[in-house]
Amino acid sequence: MARKFFVGGNWKCNGTSEEVKKIVSILNDGKVASADVVDVVVSPSFVFLPLVKSSLRPEFHVAAQNCWVKKGGAYTGEISAEMLVNLDIPWVILGHSERRLLLSESNEFVGDKVAYALSKGLKVIACVGETLEQRESGTTMDVVAAQTKAIAERISDWTNVVVAYEPVWAIGTGKVATPAQAQEVHLELRKWLQTNVSAEVAASTRIIYGGSVSGANCKELAAQPDVDGFLVGGASLKPEFVDIINAATVKSSA
Repeated sequence: MARKFFVGGNWKCNGTSEEVKKIVSILNDGKVASADVVDVVVSPSFVFLPLVKSSLRPEFHVAAQNCWVKKGGAYTGEISAEMLVNLDIPWVILGHSERRLLLSESNEFVGDKVAYALSKGLKVIACVGETLEQRESGTTMDVVAAQTKAIAERISDWTNVVVAYEPVWAIGTGKVATPAQAQEVHLELRKWLQTNVSAEVAASTRIIYGGSVSGANCKELAAQPDVDGFLVGGASLKPEFVDIINAATVKSSA
């Protein structure tokens, strides 16, 4: 089953309204592979979601970087899934390692968030990945499987889920998992889905890679059979994001 390439740009906690307009302008002017070859989703800070949604080229979509685990109410500082739906924001990133590490979001909490967001009609980029210490101790797959299991136990329909494998040691460090390292974990994740969810979900679910993806390394990573795209951090704020989107053609011409 051919899986459509997926490129997400996580802008994190960056940007002013002027800088955001500039990034959107670069994306709107960029010559990119057609929408039948690649899904493109960009994720600005909450405060810029309406601005980006209203000005971004229509075939690109917008994601929030997080949402709350249940219906809104007395949760100061939180954003509910219902609010995102109301703003017509189709995607949300959940379980990013920065939130797991800095805000102590547990596997179970992330699983609950994914289930709730899906139940409200959002599509989810669900992040998993190990720290350097975990990789060096040989527990990468145990960690990633436990993170994925907490999601799998709470959802039955994977249609609107993209899994992002982001080795924590490669995020923003300039260290990149080699294409072989990325492929190894993506393949093991797919095998885990096949064994624990279903062969159909394993074959159809897109597993994307994140961790210092750049214009220089994206084509080699994209050529790996189980790498279905990217979740891009710093490079998504630069013109080279257009080159990363176009790595999709590596797959479509294969």
